[in-house]
Amino acid sequence: MEIYQHFRKEEQPFIDQVINWKEEVERMYKRKLSDFLDPRERFIFQSIIGNDEELSWETFGGYEGAERQRIVLAPFYETIEQDEFNVTLLEATYPSKFVTLEHRDVLGAFMSLGVRREKVGDLIVTDNQIQILVATEIASYVMMNLTGIKKAGVEFKEKDFSNLLPNNEEWVEQSGTVSSLRLDAILKEIYNVSRQKAALHIQKGHVKVNFRTVEDPSFILESTDMISLRGKGRSQLVNVDGRTKKDKWRITTAVLK
Repeated sequence: MEIYQHFRKEEQPFIDQVINWKEEVERMYKRKLSDFLDPRERFIFQSIIGNDEELSWETFGGYEGAERQRIVLAPFYETIEQDEFNVTLLEATYPSKFVTLEHRDVLGAFMSLGVRREKVGDLIVTDNQIQILVATEIASYVMMNLTGIKKAGVEFKEKDFSNLLPNNEEWVEQSGTVSSLRLDAILKEIYNVSRQKAALHIQKGHVKVNFRTVEDPSFILESTDMISLRGKGRSQLVNVDGRTKKDKWRITTAVLK
């Protein structure tokens, strides 16, 4: 299929899934609700669906600018309401005087329940509160079973979206040039490490792209890819802006402070 040539080989199963959603909605005149999608998956979705006049679609992840969002795909004549996304906000408090919790602690505890990552949206962790946006179909299971994180006992309760805490994540954008769109070259630019050290981190499994471990330094990045380097935090290749006169790539990146 011609569309495959525009994306990575490992993305083909997701491409097939989106095409199946499209065909199902067009054939059955029945809307389709996705799991939580990361920015790269939403980019692929939009690239495939495009401006199809026979379809309507909206995204929602609990708040404007959410990193992980669900999509409703419907016939063009249907109106999509917020409650159709089946997103539930769960909240718990913890004694910050005795334990410090971070995003990775909460996500790790959540994943230990055996729930698929696709059923979890964004997490917000403050000095004494945790908020998790989840697929409504697993909310009761989470409230019953997620009762401890590290040494802290927690009790999650369902809350209205009006109780959402502000997401104080600060992304700082910068522009630069790189000789290649290889993962090791992009890491060098973003994290200010040598290319050799970047390659070593990759080979040791310290680097994730779109939440999946990548161990090949020559892996080619594309616009919207999310990156994380263990111990150095998260970043994104926001956009590939084209070539310079010296045949380098102009890129825009963002780092989570």
